[in-house]
Amino acid sequence: MLLKREYGEEHPYWPLGPFKLRLPFIHFRWEVPETVQALVMFVIAMGMIPLLEQYLGVPYEVALAFVVVCGIGFILPPLLGVPFIAGWITPAIPVVLLFLSDFTPGPEAIRAMVALQLMVTAIFLFMAVTRLGSKLVNNIPDSIKAGILLGAGIAAISGEISAGGRLYNTPISLGIGGLVTLYVLFSLSFRDLAEKHRWARNIAAYGMVPGMLVTMAIGWGVGEYPLPEIEWGMAIPDFAGIWGYLPFAVGLPGLELLLAAIPTAVIAYIIAFGDIIVGQSLIKRVDHLRPDEKIEVNVDRVHLITGLRNLMHAFLAPYPGLAGPLFTGAMATIAERYRYGRKAMDTIYSGASVFWIVGFLALFMLPLITLFRPVLPIALSITLLITGYLCIAVAVEQIRNATAMGVAGIMGVVLATHGAAWGLGVGLVLYFMVEHRSRRARVAEPEEPIAVEDDMAVETDDGLEPEPVTR
Repeated sequence: MLLKREYGEEHPYWPLGPFKLRLPFIHFRWEVPETVQALVMFVIAMGMIPLLEQYLGVPYEVALAFVVVCGIGFILPPLLGVPFIAGWITPAIPVVLLFLSDFTPGPEAIRAMVALQLMVTAIFLFMAVTRLGSKLVNNIPDSIKAGILLGAGIAAISGEISAGGRLYNTPISLGIGGLVTLYVLFSLSFRDLAEKHRWARNIAAYGMVPGMLVTMAIGWGVGEYPLPEIEWGMAIPDFAGIWGYLPFAVGLPGLELLLAAIPTAVIAYIIAFGDIIVGQSLIKRVDHLRPDEKIEVNVDRVHLITGLRNLMHAFLAPYPGLAGPLFTGAMATIAERYRYGRKAMDTIYSGASVFWIVGFLALFMLPLITLFRPVLPIALSITLLITGYLCIAVAVEQIRNATAMGVAGIMGVVLATHGAAWGLGVGLVLYFMVEHRSRRARVAEPEEPIAVEDDMAVETDDGLEPEPVTR
């Protein structure tokens, strides 16, 4: 029997130390739309396999076992009290690959990856234990937040559209499919259709899936991707062979390698910090439309779980994607469906949890794996494009005046072109030189927030009606 939530209260849970445990069929119901989405979107998790093969020298069957370990980590956050769908630190992947390119694929590259993952773990756990993570998120200037988001968004999109990028190489399928995905997820005109017509709302409920299927169909139709060879049965990852690619077999990284990994780890944390801001913003966009549930976003818990996931990867599946706090595209989809009330999604935790539970089970379904194997780049590319769009959109929401926009814009461009460390340095210098004012000056002349009309639907007794919201 499901534990029911009182109106306006936090969803029921079992306390578990610093965590809040919620289990399917006990604390929340099973969600059909997320089940369908995950049977397609799990292919994004498999998108890491080509990188594991190329940069770490891991064979396909062992790489699939690495993905299964990653899938366990994806399941943990919503079950333990974080209302986010977990993902990689996606915009950091190009920086991580640049770091790994200095090492020969095999034991040397694996040790380097373990070193980087341990440094990322140390940063997240330090921020969680000291509770500096929540202070950093809450007190960092808006222009710096926006600059981080802009830089991550520009880097994600430019990597896809530049020469050699996936969108550049397969423009027909990814171009059309990317536009379909953006239209379904973010178009105001499609939102109007969804409020008036059930068929549009049903399409919206499946988020990125329609765009993914369109991309795959076009890619196969025009020959940009090879046709699949379907196999039947259960997929059996090589868990026995995984030992030979772990630090217990190849050796732990030395102090010199750990120190060399610190700059890349700091960059990855800065970008992950931006993901936390995006996650908070996505929750805030819909939280006021659902007064029936009080959603807690505990930033320290986000840091703790993310740190533990990276620690698990370091010893059981060194991973170029790293363990990040947010899968932006899927989270946007679930937040969009959540806004339509309890009948659509009773609690944010049900959608977030069911998505990756089903995604994990799909990793063992051989027909699905062989169907999507030729189009693995599509999933990664659309994820990066959606991540880039959302990062830029949320960055603009942080801006309150033209001065802050200038600081954020320059910081974002530097971050995208020269890396997060340079971007953060330039952003801080510009903030204190151009934007920072004394407290007395701010009190004497307070800044007026920019009024933004947000066409978000609110649930009324008569149905869904648009209500302008001033931020």
